[in-house]
Amino acid sequence: MRIAVTIFLTDQTITPVRLARELEERGFSGLYLPEHTHIPVERVTPYPAGGELPPEYGRTLDPFVALGQAAAVTENLHLGTGITLIAQHDPIDLAKQIATLDHLSGGRFTLGLGFGWNKEEAADHGVEWTTRRELGRDRMALMRALWSAQPTAHEGEFGSVRASYAFPKPVRDGAPRTLIGGAAGPRLFAHIAEYADGWLPIGGRGLTESLPVLRAAWEAAGRDARELQVVPYAVLPAPGKLAHYAELGIEEVVLQLPPADEAGVLKVLDEYAAFL
Repeated sequence: MRIAVTIFLTDQTITPVRLARELEERGFSGLYLPEHTHIPVERVTPYPAGGELPPEYGRTLDPFVALGQAAAVTENLHLGTGITLIAQHDPIDLAKQIATLDHLSGGRFTLGLGFGWNKEEAADHGVEWTTRRELGRDRMALMRALWSAQPTAHEGEFGSVRASYAFPKPVRDGAPRTLIGGAAGPRLFAHIAEYADGWLPIGGRGLTESLPVLRAAWEAAGRDARELQVVPYAVLPAPGKLAHYAELGIEEVVLQLPPADEAGVLKVLDEYAAFL
């Protein structure tokens, strides 16, 4: 099982360069970074985990800039977003960012995308909350048009692009590996089966019940069952938990690091070494 990590990198934590070098040296497989452009002070949307929203949400580094630094100082470490709030981006700009990072890293990038939970943050980006999933689906189709080998136009419900010259291309034909995050449900699983490579479930709870449902949706869409990837995300590890994931056929897991300074993060990496 490949062991990657995720962390809220901020202006107060360990730096991307220091963390990436440590991860590669220690044998971790990858680094995934979350995204929040801003957190409106006047917010009525509750924090999904309950309680007060942790301060690191409002201090998060831009994941593409941070992953670019990580790519520059490593050779094998895989890099990913967990997750990119796709509805909050201009898809033409985002397609360029993704393709550039994937190209410069030699194809090491995984696009983890999701639809968000913070209504106020999304509203400031002009996102109509009830249509954000369909908006994200449309933006992914537009980006795939730009990533196509030949100039390809896209005319969608929410946006369009002319057939264009758009380089670089992702290293893998069509798109980088794409995982969709979110809670289990028929709507999410339909999106995964339509245009992604797999699921990025937060915490990994309930997989015994959810995986058969996802696999049924995947196969109903005509996808090869062997190609479905499920990557439990932001996991607090325990030997029994990782063994359970392995029994379910899961080949990669993303462990949660604290948003701490260098000493604090390295201490936890020392503890996680037992799971490598």
